[in-house]
Amino acid sequence: MPSTLPSASPGTLQLQPDAGAVHLRVAGDWTLAHYRHLRQAVERARAPLAADSEIDLSALGALDTAGAGLLAELIGPARLAQVGRWAPGLPAERLALLGTVAQALDQPPAELPRAGWGLADLLAHIGRSVQNLWRQQKQLLGFIGLTLQTLAVTLPRPWRWRVTSLAAHLEATGLNAVPIVALLTFLVGAVVAFLGATVLAEFGASVYTVNLVGFAFLREFGVLLAAILLAGRSASAFAAQIGSMKAQEEIDAIRTLGLSPVELLVLPRVLAMLIALPALTFVGMLCGLAGGLVVCALTLDISPLMYLTILQRDIALSHFLVGLGKAPVFAFVIAVIGCLEGFKVGGSAQSVGEHTTSSVVQSIFMVILLDAIAAMFFMEMGW
Repeated sequence: MPSTLPSASPGTLQLQPDAGAVHLRVAGDWTLAHYRHLRQAVERARAPLAADSEIDLSALGALDTAGAGLLAELIGPARLAQVGRWAPGLPAERLALLGTVAQALDQPPAELPRAGWGLADLLAHIGRSVQNLWRQQKQLLGFIGLTLQTLAVTLPRPWRWRVTSLAAHLEATGLNAVPIVALLTFLVGAVVAFLGATVLAEFGASVYTVNLVGFAFLREFGVLLAAILLAGRSASAFAAQIGSMKAQEEIDAIRTLGLSPVELLVLPRVLAMLIALPALTFVGMLCGLAGGLVVCALTLDISPLMYLTILQRDIALSHFLVGLGKAPVFAFVIAVIGCLEGFKVGGSAQSVGEHTTSSVVQSIFMVILLDAIAAMFFMEMGW
């Protein structure tokens, strides 16, 4: 075990006047063990020491960073950085240590960031956010193009289809999500029917609650709720799975084997989502209508037969087709965003979490944005 006792020859400073100049002789060990004594000696010797003083380091003993810092304070960082010229007899390790400490002390202090937010800072922050959003959208469009290109190349070649992977992802994405989608849409259908009955009862039009539930779930709520649930459930799973593979360099191993990560990892997930979301949308529509049926039967005395008759008479098939037609678009966007965020993961667990969260936020945002655009388009077209 190394000894922690001070060395036997503590450092000293000797100032000797020589023909009007001052001759400084440094001797002994300049180490942390003698720091207090050396600090006092440096403070006493600093006043008479001039820039043209001669310095003798030939008797210098042990030296560490603390002692080198004191010598730099006494001699000056700029002069100590040239120690190899006026003290060439020192060992190479002493010269390197003194030069490094002098160079570190000679650097100007870093400017501290300004406190507070000014108008320029706010505009710069907005500019960076817009630039990041633009870069993100370009990456998404490029990845969509790459996915469609790979899909066009793979579909005419059945021997390259990943049927087993497609079936596994279809089960995880679609079949396992049926209970939660059915329960959620049933409850939302019941809530919509209850609110509609409460409001329409004031106008004596409680029977139109059936029309409200039918329009809401066939056109909007069925596909929207299913898409949001899959955005939080499957997009995050895609990002986490591919991100973990990226962090463990499994993606690089796939490329090394001559395989395409997009064909191997992205296409099965995208195709599974394209099949699962329309099916879940249909389930959500049925369960939402069932929730409205239960509320109408219990609170409005509308029998199930009358409920179904009103739906058949007043709700056109076009509303069902509009709602179901949006499902493949939402499915493709959700799957592509989840896979893209997985490929953007770095090499840390924190990066996996950040991009998984980003995939959910982006997917839900894009689903709501596309749904709003589709609603305005269909309204203008009269569909």
